[in-house]
Amino acid sequence: MSHPKPTTLADPAPAPAAVAGAEGERAWTRDELAEDPHRDAGKPEKVRRMFGAIAHRYDLNNHLHSLWMDQLWRRAAVRAGGVGPGTHVLDVACGTGDLTELMARAGAERVVGADYTPEMLDLARRKLRRIAPARRANVEYVQADAQQLEFDDDSFDVVSIAFGIRNVERPELALSEFRRVLKPGGRLVILEFSEPRFAPIRWLSGIYLKKIMPLTATLIARDRSGAYRYLPRSVETFLSPEELSGAIEGAGFADLTVRRMGMGVCSCYRAVSPA
Repeated sequence: MSHPKPTTLADPAPAPAAVAGAEGERAWTRDELAEDPHRDAGKPEKVRRMFGAIAHRYDLNNHLHSLWMDQLWRRAAVRAGGVGPGTHVLDVACGTGDLTELMARAGAERVVGADYTPEMLDLARRKLRRIAPARRANVEYVQADAQQLEFDDDSFDVVSIAFGIRNVERPELALSEFRRVLKPGGRLVILEFSEPRFAPIRWLSGIYLKKIMPLTATLIARDRSGAYRYLPRSVETFLSPEELSGAIEGAGFADLTVRRMGMGVCSCYRAVSPA
């Protein structure tokens, strides 16, 4: 039976604060980030406003502060999804479309990039011009809430989300939606930051993530939203790899595997939607 399509969050019009640029208002205060940002009642709108503010330097900061490892991690996600000719892909929290484009370049028949932030989608659409027209024709970008997807049941072979599950207000709802829109046997692929297990690497990663990156990324983006202070705090307070694995299996997925990459800084979760 097909799931009814929601109407309230299909293409939400951004509130005035949601379209703030680099010179826009603050999304997160230091006091708010001293607490758990995932418990903040205003998290969804703050996240959207935050990403709207940093969209113009998002790719540069991603590549620079990961030493371009983020692209390798995204390519690993494409391989984990088994993307190829005939594959239908939904890339959730697609941002400026880096993973969406890689899915299209891998030969997917249809790729939908979905994101909550209009400014990110605007950049993704402009970037799409750089790939071959034949691949470009298979890509569509839509504004959507991961917790209430406007797609029919059993619509996709692969659902991916790269570094976005922790930004969702209720990850368990998003995981339930991912399973709903996946075909039986479809693959879920999640990339998310994690804490390295090796103590010296964990210590160095913590210094970089909490002290160095927030300063340099904020300067590059000329950001006033607090985005790059939110990032390390959101990683620190989010589900551990074990807890996220439990949530994935709790949503009904099977055959879960977790691959740690980048000396444990990033984890790739792959699971299957059972028949």
